[in-house]
Amino acid sequence: MAKAKINKQTYLDWFRLMFLTRRFEEKSAQMYGQNKIRGFCHLYIGQEAITAGMKSAMKDGDKAITAYRDHGHALAMGISPGAVMAELFGRIDGCSKGKGGSMHMFSKEHNFFGGHGIVGGQIPLGAGIALAEQYNKSGNVCFCFMGDGAVRQGALHEAFNMAMLWKLPVVFICENNNYAMGTSVERTTNVKDISKIACAYEMPSEQVDGMSCEAVHEAMERTGNLAREGGGPSFLELKTYRYKGHSMSDPAKYRTKEEVKSYKEIDPVEVVRKHILSKKWMTEAAMESWEEEIEKEVLDAVDFADNSPFPDPSELYEDVYTEEYPFIVE
Repeated sequence: MAKAKINKQTYLDWFRLMFLTRRFEEKSAQMYGQNKIRGFCHLYIGQEAITAGMKSAMKDGDKAITAYRDHGHALAMGISPGAVMAELFGRIDGCSKGKGGSMHMFSKEHNFFGGHGIVGGQIPLGAGIALAEQYNKSGNVCFCFMGDGAVRQGALHEAFNMAMLWKLPVVFICENNNYAMGTSVERTTNVKDISKIACAYEMPSEQVDGMSCEAVHEAMERTGNLAREGGGPSFLELKTYRYKGHSMSDPAKYRTKEEVKSYKEIDPVEVVRKHILSKKWMTEAAMESWEEEIEKEVLDAVDFADNSPFPDPSELYEDVYTEEYPFIVE
């Protein structure tokens, strides 16, 4: 399958998605401080190159599933900022009708299947989605994300074994931001190269610069095409970094200011912004105007969420069970 060309439009799309995600997450932190958002809230600031590269590498019909740091993935999959913010606010117009909150965002319409609060719980589910795609001969691929803490879960090994045995069309992706909840990779394992975990199953794997949209795109496109053509699963370890703590309650005192500063020097949003300007694809004034439009989109999302009503108590009994089996075609 031919590679998709990375061109001017690709960079513009990357910047728009990353800048939207960055401003959305910054506003989410502010709303959390004002008690508009309750419960857990895990921000994606710093990791935006991953969802940007994912989006440009995906084909129509591909699926995505992830853990609880899911706002960026939801936006990348096309869920509107208003629906994501309303979900954070716990309102009925949220993508999960206000019942999922920060950690449990879903949209069947947008092929986004969570948002999962159980560490590693989404890994076998990602394999299951891929099994359904294989069964239906859809040609679609499931991109299954996890954090570096989740790779310690036994469910990963069971899912990897089955996925390789059945050559399922799934790309397993570890977003390695080095700290799980707050403990560094070096303190939790003797195998610091997480991509090597796949070697036990003879699954193709590699480490990728998760701060580079280009590197992420190329790796996801390559492994996605392999899965699409019947070659089975792959495992990508994307080396990334979160600028904020694990959640809003985490002051992140387990790392130095110098370390955070070093990563901000290769901030993917700024790298792509500078690339666009250096190529003269936009003027500085046009870029600033564009950024203001995106910032207004985030403010509009807050207004939308604030004006959305809370779910009726009867919603507690809705969406608990279903008689639909959307993946199975007889």
